[in-house]
Amino acid sequence: MHVMVNPIEDRTFRSLTYMTGLEVEVFIPNVQKLIDDEQPLEERYNSDFNWKRYHNLEEIYAWLDKILIDYANVTEGLVIGQSYEGRDIRAVKISHNTGKPAIFIESTIHAREWITVATATWFINELLTSDNSQVRELAENYDWYVVPVLNVDGFVYTHTNNRLWRKTRQPNANSDCIGTDGNRNFDAHWMENGGASDEPCEDRYAGSAPFSEPETEALSEFVASIKDDLRIYLAFHSYSQFLLYPYGHSEEEIPQNKEDLEAIGDVFTSAIRNLAYGTEYTHGTTANLLYIASGSSIDWAYSELDIQLAFLIEFRDTGRYGQVLPPAYIIPNAEEILAGLIALVDKAKDLNYI
Repeated sequence: MHVMVNPIEDRTFRSLTYMTGLEVEVFIPNVQKLIDDEQPLEERYNSDFNWKRYHNLEEIYAWLDKILIDYANVTEGLVIGQSYEGRDIRAVKISHNTGKPAIFIESTIHAREWITVATATWFINELLTSDNSQVRELAENYDWYVVPVLNVDGFVYTHTNNRLWRKTRQPNANSDCIGTDGNRNFDAHWMENGGASDEPCEDRYAGSAPFSEPETEALSEFVASIKDDLRIYLAFHSYSQFLLYPYGHSEEEIPQNKEDLEAIGDVFTSAIRNLAYGTEYTHGTTANLLYIASGSSIDWAYSELDIQLAFLIEFRDTGRYGQVLPPAYIIPNAEEILAGLIALVDKAKDLNYI
């Protein structure tokens, strides 16, 4: 368990853990310093879009506008819906010809996971600009749908008010607490087995009902509209360095194609490990590898839309920086995910899912 402790309460916290026999290791001595250092001074006033720093929603959307002009022959801009606060939820489709099998990427459903949107935009850029033969094969043989920022309201809030905000920003009835955990709000074993909370003040609050949030409702309607072409559903998250697949609501319920999902997991983790960084990823079901989590997007895609390859990728790291991953790690993380996805798609093709 990772715990953030107010410095005023540090001595009390250590006394309690000592009394109960719990071992404590300090991962991050000063979270605020990490937040302050996320935007390097030399990059803070640089208006160019790059992957040396994290960008806000306005900058990201301006960059999307630019690539839609620069690569108009292979890109299409989509607005899949509006957030509670009225912001557009945007997607990019990359397609070199019609009728190709489709792959969908959902990113930044949890607002504080900035590395996900940085990786999603880097990946879009690679699909459009890379001359690597394996990347060109990915770009030209599949239709890609990418939602760089699903939880747009929460993401803006992390830039303006609370860096570690996770949920959406829709108020909850009979509560002063705002927001819902979007990845507990899908209509797939919603609120089963303690895999979410019914308390609006909790970070993993599942909402008043499945798809109570306009963001998750918009996503579900859009994905359902393209499901006949969709072969792979990917959800970008951080952190833990996991490749997760269904199910999240139960440790006992196993997906019927578990052997194939395991085989794909093997090549994904190997491809990442074999890069110069040597980063170790682990794969398995959400419930067995991470924790019980009901109402997730990948469980919904798998069980309700019959998308047989649905994965949640937890990016770097394993806790040293946690949600506040320094910008120096953006490109290494993105390079790892690209290598993993090349292997994942290739194996999916070998197994006749594509």
